Amino acid sequence: MTELNVTPLMDLAFSLLIIFMISTPLLEQTIPVDLPKQEKSASSQRPEIDFQVISLDAKGQIYWGKQAVDFPELNRLLGSLSAMPEPPAISLRGDGSLPYQKIVDVLDAIKRHNLTKLHLDTAVK
Repeated sequence: MTELNVTPLMDLAFSLLIIFMISTPLLEQTIPVDLPKQEKSASSQRPEIDFQVISLDAKGQIYWGKQAVDFPELNRLLGSLSAMPEPPAISLRGDGSLPYQKIVDVLDAIKRHNLTKLHLDTAVK
């Protein structure tokens, strides 16, 4: 026999490829994420800039400053901000017990109006 039979080697290579293709996504999904808390820093003072505060309470109610608004009203107000020549920065404050999807919905509305100056408020521990 002058030729080497590579069929078993190819079967082994494809089997290993399939095993790694199946196991890799499972490993990525089981990584625990422990989000860091923000430490109080010496430069915690904000520079004096013009900003608009959007708050979400624990029930999911949206506030524009101190005024309660619904989603269509929020979109209208964000549209008026984006029409300004120099729109103010947006400070987004969300309750810690609020589902993450509510924050993402507000962030998506801000993104749709091309408002890029955004600050996410956090509690200092």
